[in-house]
Amino acid sequence: MQNSDLLRHQIIKSLMAQHSEKVADAAIGLWDRMASQIISIIGEDGFNSLYGRSVFSARSKFPWLAAGPLPPQAVQRFSGLKLSLEERTPEQASEANSLLLITFTDILSTFIGEELTTNILRSAWGSEELLAVQPNGVSDSAGDEKRLSGHPKELKNE
Repeated sequence: MQNSDLLRHQIIKSLMAQHSEKVADAAIGLWDRMASQIISIIGEDGFNSLYGRSVFSARSKFPWLAAGPLPPQAVQRFSGLKLSLEERTPEQASEANSLLLITFTDILSTFIGEELTTNILRSAWGSEELLAVQPNGVSDSAGDEKRLSGHPKELKNE
């Protein structure tokens, strides 16, 4: 499980590193796509709880991250996060959002498992984006190579 965690962490850091400018926009794009997938599984209240806990944890390192409840409208869901990120340098914003995403997905994986978490990320962010991080489908753990090469809808429980 630890190798999978490291792979997921590498994917998040790599996706954030691809955007040296307009980091806040890129971050919100990742959150929006991931939120729509996760909310369909655990509901809006479940997502908001996990997000709130993640922000609380990440604020120990980045106290400037926006805290408080998420607005109920999906269009404005991450407006506080976007404002927080826009007020920082691209490097600070990228590092903070990477930590926030890693924290969120770590918490999520403790509830639903690593495989389902990774499949949700593939579905949300697209196989192509994840394969760009691991271009040959190579991973640290046996069996992940096969799963990384498939389209999210083609993945099967093994």
